[in-house]
Amino acid sequence: MKEMDAIIGNGTWSLTELPAGHRAIGLKWVYKVKHDQRGAIVRHKARLVAKGYVQRQGVDFEEVFAPVARLESVRLMLDIAAHWSWPVHHMDVKSAFLNGDLKEEVYVAQPPGFVDKHSSGKVLRLHKALYGLRQAPRAWNVKLDATLLSLGFRRSENEHGVYTRGRGQKRLIVGIYVDDLIITGGDVDELQAFKDDMKARFQMSDLGALSYYLGIEVHQACSGITISQERYALKLLERAGMLGCNPTSTPMEPRLKLLKESTAAPVDATNYRSIVGGLRYLLHTRPDLSFSVGYVSRFMEAPTEEHQAAVKRILRYLAGTVRLGIHYKTGNKKELPLLHGFSDRVMSMIARAPAG
Repeated sequence: MKEMDAIIGNGTWSLTELPAGHRAIGLKWVYKVKHDQRGAIVRHKARLVAKGYVQRQGVDFEEVFAPVARLESVRLMLDIAAHWSWPVHHMDVKSAFLNGDLKEEVYVAQPPGFVDKHSSGKVLRLHKALYGLRQAPRAWNVKLDATLLSLGFRRSENEHGVYTRGRGQKRLIVGIYVDDLIITGGDVDELQAFKDDMKARFQMSDLGALSYYLGIEVHQACSGITISQERYALKLLERAGMLGCNPTSTPMEPRLKLLKESTAAPVDATNYRSIVGGLRYLLHTRPDLSFSVGYVSRFMEAPTEEHQAAVKRILRYLAGTVRLGIHYKTGNKKELPLLHGFSDRVMSMIARAPAG
């Protein structure tokens, strides 16, 4: 099995007796089917995961967090790339957490199906992190951060999941989301050299031009870069039982007013929160839904049929606009990209201003 080959080849553990005062953490196999942006099966994946929920802070681990690039930063990267007509590439680190070095003394049981017959009573002392360990994300991020800094990158002071190197057309920008790397830059040779450097240090999957990332579909063309979440929107509609419903032309009724203390009958709060949470994730590529989704988000605590009717109206609008997204246009190479802001309040003030 490839997963076990990667673990053993990485020097992840060594067989030993369990010392007094320590306990071994259990392991289990987790199976997953990976899909592409069209829903087609890409590969079947098996992963060995530690039962990290039994770990105790201060005993088995200290830090557990790992910074990742916010999706707002990813969108900004795509905007910059579109403006300068830079290609955007995608790389994935195979078994990323296995590369993190452990500072703590951690022992795990031998994995199911791979128990040594001659040493069945022994345990495994971990030297590298495993998926499921509470400190695994932090250990991997420390390793990746040190690697990028050694390659001449500088970490952003305001966004610790974004790194830059070089100037002008030689500039490279890298966005990190756990084990996914988004890379863009003006020099193709510089970009390829960086990918080769990463492959020399880690087992990497070179996914080529970015086309699908965290549920967001990315289309790169001469005219710019388009991002959308059509497949995610269809899944959300299916989950809500609204697939094939009659669409509406607007996400909300004009001048709709909802109250927290409604007299309408209550609805399933868990289901309401799940659907609204899914709609909030859609906002990364659907700013036209921002106001309406923000409005229904106010009633998560005790939703009623009135609140649910407003959510269904949003879903009906979504059903007729699933293909909408954001398009970042190719810009003038002699000018820096500009941010344009629009405000209804300012426009209404201008409209009311007296002539002359």
